[in-house]
Amino acid sequence: CLLQMNKRRCRKELSQNEQEAVQKRTFTKWINSHLAKHKPPFEVNDLFEDIKDGVKLLALLEVLSGQRLPCEQGRQLKRIHWVSNIGTALKFLEGRKIKLVNINATDIADGRPSIVLGLIWTIILYFQIEELTSNLAALQALSSSASSVDSMASSETGSPPMKRKGMTKFQGNAKKAMLRWVQSTATKRLGIEVKDFGPSWRSGLAFHSVIHAIRPDLVDMDIVRKRSNRENLEEAFSVAENELGIPRLLDPEDVDVDKPDEKSIMTYVAQFLKHYPDPHQSETDGQQEEVRFSAYREERKVLREVKIWLDQLERDILRAQGSEESLTDRYQAFKSFRVQYEMRKKQIESLLQPVHKDGKLSVDQAVVKQAWDHVSVRLLDWHIHLDKSLPDPLGVIGAWLHRAELSLREDIPIQQAHEETANIILRKLEQHKEVLKNLEGHRQTFQQIHRDRSVNGVPVPPEQLQDMAERFNFVSTSSHIHLIKNEFWEMKYRLMAFLMLAESKLKSWIIKYGRRDSVELLLQNYIAFIEGHKFFEQYETTFQTLKQAADSYLKSGASAEEVEGVNKFLSDATAQWKNLSVEVRSVRSMLEEVICNWEKYSSTVASLQAWLEDAEKMLNQSESDKREFFRNLPHWIQQHMDMNDAGNFLIETCDETVSRELKQQLLLLNGRWRELFVKVKHVRRVTSHLSAHSTLHIKHFVFIPQVRVSFTQHSHNLVFH
Repeated sequence: CLLQMNKRRCRKELSQNEQEAVQKRTFTKWINSHLAKHKPPFEVNDLFEDIKDGVKLLALLEVLSGQRLPCEQGRQLKRIHWVSNIGTALKFLEGRKIKLVNINATDIADGRPSIVLGLIWTIILYFQIEELTSNLAALQALSSSASSVDSMASSETGSPPMKRKGMTKFQGNAKKAMLRWVQSTATKRLGIEVKDFGPSWRSGLAFHSVIHAIRPDLVDMDIVRKRSNRENLEEAFSVAENELGIPRLLDPEDVDVDKPDEKSIMTYVAQFLKHYPDPHQSETDGQQEEVRFSAYREERKVLREVKIWLDQLERDILRAQGSEESLTDRYQAFKSFRVQYEMRKKQIESLLQPVHKDGKLSVDQAVVKQAWDHVSVRLLDWHIHLDKSLPDPLGVIGAWLHRAELSLREDIPIQQAHEETANIILRKLEQHKEVLKNLEGHRQTFQQIHRDRSVNGVPVPPEQLQDMAERFNFVSTSSHIHLIKNEFWEMKYRLMAFLMLAESKLKSWIIKYGRRDSVELLLQNYIAFIEGHKFFEQYETTFQTLKQAADSYLKSGASAEEVEGVNKFLSDATAQWKNLSVEVRSVRSMLEEVICNWEKYSSTVASLQAWLEDAEKMLNQSESDKREFFRNLPHWIQQHMDMNDAGNFLIETCDETVSRELKQQLLLLNGRWRELFVKVKHVRRVTSHLSAHSTLHIKHFVFIPQVRVSFTQHSHNLVFH
């Protein structure tokens, strides 16, 4: 019986751990979907760790509520600040009549899993599930309580301990309302039975039925019924994310289990309510669905018609390009096609606006975009060919003009590495300058041809010549501004790369240190980098060059928005460097102090060990010999103090392995010191020496680390407690 009970208990604990892990993943994704909207955006990687300081918790509540909340921030936050931030968050929730039972700031600061998950579930209930179900007719019929999250069930995994009678009326009502919503709008229509937010969702059919209720075109239920659970779940989550913009909070392996986590599924399913509000008004809802589906069908019809038109236009362009007509006639034909292209451009661009939050196009949109791009390329190629076909030197000028225009409109691909982006911009600048070398010579030649309306007596199509004149004028006036702007952008990314490098090097220097030799190597690396690369001089040179480029950029006729953006970047970069430079400069003094303490500790330990051995032997000698030997005791008391001070410093600043070894060594030496003192204090004349130094021996004979050095990853300031 005991064996069976133990097995059942182990299975229950394993199940709870699995549910806790699923909740942690789901809640983390839910939080991140909201923190992405914060300014600046935040991201939670480890929920139990990242919530400890309360900064991201307050940011989440700001996004959900739209209110600004006071927050202690910075690189040197201590536990007292953590607790303060979490306390602010809990008071904010209590101010909204949300009753928090057995949830306190210290438990959150400790990262206790059950308490953290309980708090996040409370927030999800209040800000998502209540908000999204409040308009459902089912909830209105069920709800009679004033507060939605007065309390919750304690027995479920991830919730803090509470009384069982605390099962809130709202939670039950919200759950029933959501379940009825799923049943009435989705599952019953398709003959799918959903009785709960657990096992009923394992097959994936329920998820697909909800998607089908919102967008019938996205789901083929005949195919869905034939697939495996995992395939259905993966497809449902992908379609919901890509087509409806619903964040993927779950993975197939979270749901395809005997007991899927109810809270995680409720959190995910609640998101679909945004896309299908007030479903219980069946008649109205049916009309709304019909309107939506009708609009969708109409949009698909328009896209198909545009695709047919584009395909025909491309065929006509290819046919016209191959004609043997005169240059004037071919240019007239080109112009006719370009007019058609420009007339439809605005309509097609509006049709190609992404329908999803992630910027992805529907299949029909993607097909139209591909056809539109083909036509654009065909027209451009034709235009280049027509300009090159003009008699030289006008044909040469026409080819150059297209290269100059391409150089002006080329986008800069932003890379993950700022230095790489700066190098790309520099290459583009050099290419553009190379193109502009011929600007003045081509300008004089073109002006003469434009006056004569012919090349060496050969007439040039007037409209084509006028088109080239307008384009030539645009290239001439835009190139200077283009160069100035890109010179600023190059230096901006150079500075961003420099600041990122400084941050990276700082992180490599501000660490928990090892033994003396490794710290000395780190100091050598620091000096080689700072002095070898002229680190501070390099920043000053880069910043001054950037500032000059910015001044030129702003004077070139930048818009008010551009002026604001440039000034903000300069201000932010200056503030960032001010903090970084202080920290980088302080690294050297910190490393030197660590080395100094290693030197002090090593020398005092060696000498004190030798003295202790002699002192322990001396205890067996005559009284006069002992008095003579211990005459120098104050010196060794000072050595003992120095050893403990240096040891305490190193324990706090070194990594765990080294700290553990130092603690063991100090405990051993201080134990020997204490035992010696007990025996030595009975020596009459020695006692007189000791009494003169009572403030020393009382404090230092027993090793009690009273000095702790706070050493953070981002600061070299030593704070003594």
